Amino acid sequence: MMKPYELINRWMQGVNEADVELLSSLYDANALLIPTFSNHMLKTPEQIRGYFERLASREGLSISLHEKLFTVQPINGSFYTMSGLYNWQFIVDDELLNFEARFSYFIDAVNPRPILHHHSSQIPRMI
Repeated sequence: MMKPYELINRWMQGVNEADVELLSSLYDANALLIPTFSNHMLKTPEQIRGYFERLASREGLSISLHEKLFTVQPINGSFYTMSGLYNWQFIVDDELLNFEARFSYFIDAVNPRPILHHHSSQIPRMI
């Protein structure tokens, strides 16, 4: 069983090390990913892998968690939701940029590929 805190740390390790294999291995074969940097819902392992391959190619890619805002909610048995905020960084046009994003996961902690649903979106700038 992968505890929710272990899972989010492992997922962030995959992003920070641009480890597409690790990231892909965390998503169930029927998982749905609504990603931060795409306007498409990704419904197949190939689509999810392709997204992380494109993201891993970004120079300076890193992610950090706002740990005080990380929330885990037990649902039933091995099912949990995880939500919070994280900060993405990567270089765009020779400048290191930050992208604050909110996220939610629905996981089955006993599944070897625990992520069943993952939604992430950039936090809109205040007007």
